[in-house]
Amino acid sequence: MKIAIHGRNFNDSARPFIENMFHELAKRQIEVQLSLPFRSFLDKNGISHFSTLVYDKPEELFDARLVVSMGGDGTLLETISHVGKRQIPAIGINVGRLGFLATVPPERISDMITALEVGEFKIDERSLVAIESNIDLFDGLNFGLNDFTITKTDTSSMITVHTYLNEEFLNSYWADGLIVSTPTGSTGYSLSCGGPVLVPHSQNFIVTPISPHNLNVRPLVVEDTAVIRLEVKSRSSNFLISLDARSRVVDENTQLTVRKANFTARLIKMLDDSFLNTLRSKLSWGLDMRN
Repeated sequence: MKIAIHGRNFNDSARPFIENMFHELAKRQIEVQLSLPFRSFLDKNGISHFSTLVYDKPEELFDARLVVSMGGDGTLLETISHVGKRQIPAIGINVGRLGFLATVPPERISDMITALEVGEFKIDERSLVAIESNIDLFDGLNFGLNDFTITKTDTSSMITVHTYLNEEFLNSYWADGLIVSTPTGSTGYSLSCGGPVLVPHSQNFIVTPISPHNLNVRPLVVEDTAVIRLEVKSRSSNFLISLDARSRVVDENTQLTVRKANFTARLIKMLDDSFLNTLRSKLSWGLDMRN
């Protein structure tokens, strides 16, 4: 079996579990390719890993059976951008914080490796948001698992986002920004801005304003077959766009269209992994100190 591993920094408490993971992989003669940033981190911190295969760009990722993300949800979002249209299944080990997407705790790494070897897991297909523009925005990686966001670049002036749904005018959002979220991203930035939680396989997008000037403007759930066109006006003549963990500043001449990608992210889940359990656990639903 061939696997790739991408990761970020992790604290010392996770170190023994990571070292044991590489020991298990070597013992089972599993071929491993590491992302260059993760390989550099391991070498800098003296963590032995036996792997001599490295990838620095998504196109250098070898023909892996699966990709392991070592970090938090942000690391898994980066991993999905590495996989892209190849749709290699990915699994997240949570050595980060919240862990809505990266749901395997470090102490269960050995169980995870065994489950992957014998096929005791499920594949969770997640829809992606894709961005079309008159310029190359993200080096060809124009898709995201969580959301696409437009925000102002300065500290005072709001921006105006003229929004069209299937070429019909929807609204001019006078706000700090606007989020177009997938169901997967509904528990992220959109949620913190008052958006609803959607179960992962809902066939919808959420259009969520960020601190709108008009308080009666609310998040809107639309079908994911919709094409959303955005025109942005700003006093500074530029604004910030973000696609999951990637961002850049663009000017008002940038044309933006949001639609559902024609491929999916394939997340590996353990058989006892449940979105509803994760929801209750991570958001503390039902938790009452009086009970």
